[in-house]
Amino acid sequence: MARSKEFEINEVLDKAMHLFWTQGYEKTSMQDLVNYMGIHRRSIYDTFGDKHALYVKALERYEAKQTSKINFLTQNQKSIKLVLREMFESTIRKEGEPIGCFMVNSGVELGALDPEISSLVNASYIRTEEFLTTLIEAGQQTGEIKRDLSPVATAHFLMNTWLGLRTLVKTTSDHQKLTSIIDMSLSILD
Repeated sequence: MARSKEFEINEVLDKAMHLFWTQGYEKTSMQDLVNYMGIHRRSIYDTFGDKHALYVKALERYEAKQTSKINFLTQNQKSIKLVLREMFESTIRKEGEPIGCFMVNSGVELGALDPEISSLVNASYIRTEEFLTTLIEAGQQTGEIKRDLSPVATAHFLMNTWLGLRTLVKTTSDHQKLTSIIDMSLSILD
């Protein structure tokens, strides 16, 4: 008779995500995962596959959680500029999460070496740029964002800024510096 799983999959996947996010792929051993996730090695293999498959699932979980946060922002804000500001500011004040961005970390660590990770990261960036383009177009329709901006080029610029912030927070705690980058970047919308 097969034993039932004695853990909730998303809960242990969140733990794996946190560990990979904090340490990176290469520095995280299977034993680290066993210890941190609090489940047996066999359960990890049976449920998620090998370390690489677990990493991919953790990265997909991260993407889903980030998308959910962004969707929540857009549903609860009336101002496009406020949505954009909240997106950027969420990068510099992440309570209870590792510093930086798991997606950016993955792209930097594995993007040139692992085609599957590269593809996941690139797809995430494309979805974010499409979302930013949609926000900019909506802001232009309401007159909140100036109409002479190219929505696509502006989305590329804002995405670059957001990725830069997600990297910079790993090396500085200068809140004023980070806030001034956000202010300057968003000022192009006026």
